[in-house]
Amino acid sequence: MKLKKIVLDELDHCYAVTVIELGGKPYVLFATEGHGACYMYSCETGEKSTVWEGPGGTMSIVQIPGKDEVLAIQNFFPTFQSKEACVVWGKYSRGKWSFQKILDLPYLHRFDILNTDAGRFFIGCTLCTSKTEREDWSDPGKIYVSRLPEDLNQPMQLEVLADGLVKNHGYWRGIEKGKACAYTCSENGILRILPPERKNPEWTVEVISRTPSSDIAVFDVDGDGKDELISIEPFHGGNMVIRKVSKEGCREIYRYPEKFDFGHVVWAGDFGNKATIIGGYRKMDQKLFMIRYRNGEYVTETIDSRIGPSNIAVLHGEDRDVIYSANRQIGAASAYIYDKSGRALHEENA
Repeated sequence: MKLKKIVLDELDHCYAVTVIELGGKPYVLFATEGHGACYMYSCETGEKSTVWEGPGGTMSIVQIPGKDEVLAIQNFFPTFQSKEACVVWGKYSRGKWSFQKILDLPYLHRFDILNTDAGRFFIGCTLCTSKTEREDWSDPGKIYVSRLPEDLNQPMQLEVLADGLVKNHGYWRGIEKGKACAYTCSENGILRILPPERKNPEWTVEVISRTPSSDIAVFDVDGDGKDELISIEPFHGGNMVIRKVSKEGCREIYRYPEKFDFGHVVWAGDFGNKATIIGGYRKMDQKLFMIRYRNGEYVTETIDSRIGPSNIAVLHGEDRDVIYSANRQIGAASAYIYDKSGRALHEENA
């Protein structure tokens, strides 16, 4: 696949990336997990503006649906210096962002906002609950949930939905029977979480797999009408595995053939009008790569290497699709552009 690479900016420890919409226009946000900034770039012009100068330590940024507002994690610093992690609420008005802290939640690593016919709900996943040193995993993580207040000046009423989750790292927003759901993964395996609906006011937690997993994506990659599970295994591990889910359990059907270390990116969806898996890892060759199903088999292709990606976000446009990649190990905010007309070439820089 021919892609054009553009380095948007340099950003030390570039980690979090998300695409949002403001005033009907697409923008991409990149933030550092170190002490430092978050910047916003127009997806149409590339124009840069500052979201915040600090403090940093950002793992996740999520737009509040239908609003020029975001929630974001701050104060989750390497390596696992995250006792002071919190959620901040950002509002965009007249070209500027303003922020206030709304929630302290130590070791919060991933969170999301799920929309249902019963309202909006917050789901937050803590990597652990406490630590004495880097390799201390004796106090496992939890999954917290709350109804998201319409007025975020009002406190969230958090409750623990699941606990005892060792290395509670991965998250994926999915769709189950046409409705929003969440997938989380840890050393305990993969959970599917269904938020409340009017017909079912309770949260539902289902165990999908008991294989220790680090990151997860869910999509119908082979076009048979059933979603596959795509997971990095184990924690920050060296395997990317595709599995079929049935009543009998999860069956492995493919394993990425190359050796890697510190796997951290897994995304699945349509890209360039084809079902695509995008993966990446932060050690060894530090590749960003894609996997597609073609003529009855899975085929891999390297997008870039020696970049060490931490997270990606994908923008779908009428004339192009874009992979925005937080290339952490080289401190770069980058874009990989696919021109749907086929004109774009893969270049080192624009």
